[in-house]
Amino acid sequence: MASEIRIVLNINGTEYHVTTQTNSTLAEVLREDLGLLGTKIGCNKGECGACTVIMNSRSVTSCLVLAVQADGATITTIEGLAKDGKPSPVEQAFIDEGAIQCGFCTPGMLMSTEALLASNPHPTEAEIKTALEGNLCRCTGYAKIVRAVQKASQHHG
Repeated sequence: MASEIRIVLNINGTEYHVTTQTNSTLAEVLREDLGLLGTKIGCNKGECGACTVIMNSRSVTSCLVLAVQADGATITTIEGLAKDGKPSPVEQAFIDEGAIQCGFCTPGMLMSTEALLASNPHPTEAEIKTALEGNLCRCTGYAKIVRAVQKASQHHG
């Protein structure tokens, strides 16, 4: 039986003190405890990438991270990208290139792209494909997503 634990998470610049079960995932805490519904739970096995967030400067599938493992971590979710109601450059590139269709994979794609561009501001097409290979999309065929990442990299770093 899982017991409760108190953790501290710094999410999108705000510190949250959360009491949760020891077996709760970060994705569950984000969605259920904190109401940050942009992080999607797709496969719940770390295979689809819909739940991707940036934790301590690295992209992670939050369905595979126990919340207790994130105690003290700095986390960015999709809700943390827009500033003053304006889309981030990466979000705008996805909009401009039509890289958003049903939208279910989009938060994870955007977070993986943010992590990629933070570590590699001007990636090659092959590097983009490698960085996004853990994010599945059933709608776009990926070409528009790759173009969006290329466009975002022109305005990054």
